[in-house]
Amino acid sequence: MAAPWASLRLVAPVWNGRIRGIHRLGGAVAPEGNQKKKRTILQFLTNYFYDVEALRDYLLQREMYKVHEKNRSYTWLEKQHGPYGAGAFFILKQGGAVKFRDKEWIRPDKYGHFSQEFWNFCEVPVEAVDASDCDINYEGLDNLLRLKELQSLSLQRCSHVDDWCLSRLYPLADSLQELSLAGCPRVSERGLACLHHLQNLRRLDISDLPAVSNPGLTQILVEEMLPNCEVVGVDWAEGLKSGPEEQPQDTASPVPA
Repeated sequence: MAAPWASLRLVAPVWNGRIRGIHRLGGAVAPEGNQKKKRTILQFLTNYFYDVEALRDYLLQREMYKVHEKNRSYTWLEKQHGPYGAGAFFILKQGGAVKFRDKEWIRPDKYGHFSQEFWNFCEVPVEAVDASDCDINYEGLDNLLRLKELQSLSLQRCSHVDDWCLSRLYPLADSLQELSLAGCPRVSERGLACLHHLQNLRRLDISDLPAVSNPGLTQILVEEMLPNCEVVGVDWAEGLKSGPEEQPQDTASPVPA
């Protein structure tokens, strides 16, 4: 049986020979009376998109643009408030939390609002960052790598953090002691291998990494690479019982430089 949307044909409206721009979706004239309540999102979108594939591509591009905007560099802010203020602002805008040395954690509320008090601490080093569930990517790390006194960094469940991101963490080698990568879907063995620069790490969480094909063996190798670090989150025997024919195929990208 064909999907209900298989025969759907969506057409963009035309006024004065021009197709109405996507950026004006919110400007449509609402139907009157009870018809407004009956109008579905799908019916609304049929006025703007030629087909379902175009809609999907638009939504994907929109999401990529949002991630790009969230990860823009705040060098202009750093010039005014220094690296600690700029780095803290970047994380708080992402929905994460920061801790300045000898200060309490600063977190946004459920609406994304946060106290502007942190601007008073621009001369105080940031010692901990909780960026769990944030949209940080390769470019956005520029705002964190200037925090030279950063001791603890949580990147739990960051869907845009990948192996290439981990290859950029070496500027934090002198200070970083705790790192959590738990639940990062794009981190594999190749990215973990890049952490050999972080010899001051004392705790590393690598739990729930679906891109790691052999968690048990990976933990052993990481422990050998970082002998002074406690590697947590993996059962050392996990994956070791599988024979060569049972091992998943390796389709990941080459090792980052």
